[in-house]
Amino acid sequence: MDILKVFFPASGVETYIFIPPVVAFIISFFTSMSGVSGAFLLLPFQMSFLNFTSPSVSSTNFVFNIVAIPSGVYRYIKEKRMAWPLVWVIIIGTLPGVLFGYYIRALYMPDPGVFKFFVGCVLFYISIRLLLDATKKTGQKNAGVNAIDDKFRENVKKYKAEQRRGPASGIPSSAVIKTISFTLTRTEYEFWGEKFSFNTSGVFLFAFFVGIIGGTYGIGGGAIIAPFLVTFFHLPVYTIAGATLMSTLLTSVSGVAFYSFLPVKGGVTAPPDWLLGLLFGAGGFLGMYLGARCQKFVPQKLIKALLGLLIVFVAVKYIYQYF
Repeated sequence: MDILKVFFPASGVETYIFIPPVVAFIISFFTSMSGVSGAFLLLPFQMSFLNFTSPSVSSTNFVFNIVAIPSGVYRYIKEKRMAWPLVWVIIIGTLPGVLFGYYIRALYMPDPGVFKFFVGCVLFYISIRLLLDATKKTGQKNAGVNAIDDKFRENVKKYKAEQRRGPASGIPSSAVIKTISFTLTRTEYEFWGEKFSFNTSGVFLFAFFVGIIGGTYGIGGGAIIAPFLVTFFHLPVYTIAGATLMSTLLTSVSGVAFYSFLPVKGGVTAPPDWLLGLLFGAGGFLGMYLGARCQKFVPQKLIKALLGLLIVFVAVKYIYQYF
């Protein structure tokens, strides 16, 4: 088996060559269903199991996003489940935030212990938001989301009854996203016969702060903003998953550029380990494509609960070891 071990000089990591793509595939398959690339779980894996703790681990995480996300984005675009106005609002907000995040990571969090504590706090927030949303009863305010869930269950029964077609046969033509209006104050769209809207400027401001956290962490911000859109703006995960993945992809490109070419004290940069990032990305590419394809057949609450339980375990571990 030692013949399969590879040393990555850029990061100092030594591991079996099949481990990065396999781990990335498993993570991405499940996280892509919630509109999250999986980078927020991949970074703890790199730090804890591969002992990759320098600032370059954040930029390597961005490389994973760049390689892995396009397959999931393609699937959402093909099925016309991409909320384009939401994409542009998130991107415009997160891009400047990512730049601030890079400098915070490079200048103030080079110490692995401090950075792990920061990661633990971010993960803990994400996990609590997902678990609360998965367990609470939705009321009248979430009537549109409830209607989507009802239609989801009806169509799953329909597909199960049609044995020859199977669950991969597609979704009804009505289950697509159609933009109704897009202004600086409010955006409205339709999905599966139900109308949803959000405060445009509110999402923009939150996206800026998410960009700072995502730029520091190396995740692009989708893992934070996706639960926020579901919990506070009451948007169904089926409609925001594609948008958060697309925005994460584009902000990750800028993140790699910032870490690679913008020097901090002493003219030092933190470029990614390209080979390691590409291996992670290869597994993530396939995982996200299949996850995006299967998402419409998995209940929203189940997706949130499973992710929340997994994330809270990692978060508590990182926060505990800091003390």
